[in-house]
Amino acid sequence: MIRNATAVWNGSGKEGSGHLTTQSTTLNQTQYSFNSRFAEGVGTNPEELVAAAHAGCFTMKLSFVLGAAGFTPESIETKCEITLDNGAITLSHLIVKATIPGIDAATFEASVKDAEANCPISKLYNTTITTEATLL
Repeated sequence: MIRNATAVWNGSGKEGSGHLTTQSTTLNQTQYSFNSRFAEGVGTNPEELVAAAHAGCFTMKLSFVLGAAGFTPESIETKCEITLDNGAITLSHLIVKATIPGIDAATFEASVKDAEANCPISKLYNTTITTEATLL
C-alpha cells in the first residue's frame, strides 16, 4: 500500500505560502505558511499533521492490542503534543484517556506501552516518545 500527499510552496520561507493536498483530498489545497507554523496564523503546519498522524495511528494500534488481549474499548481518546525545538522534533507526547470494560490497570498500561512502541508512526519517528495514560 502506498499513500501520498503533495506540498506546493511559492516564495521565500518567511514571506511565502503553500498548500497541502492529500490523496483522499481530506486536505485539499489546505494552506500553510510561516505564520501558521511558527506563530498563530491561519492554516495547518507539518507538526500539527505529525501530531494527528501519531494520535490516530497510536489509538488504532491500541485498539488492536486491546482486542488481541480480549478487551473491546468503549472509547479511546488520544491527544498528541509535538515539540519542535531548534528546528527538530524532539518529543511526541501522547495523552490517552480510555474506557475499557473489565480491564485492570496493569493490562491497560502494558497495552499502552505496546501500542507506543509498535504503531507504524512511532516506528517512523526518530525522537523521544512518551505517554500519559488514564483509564476512565
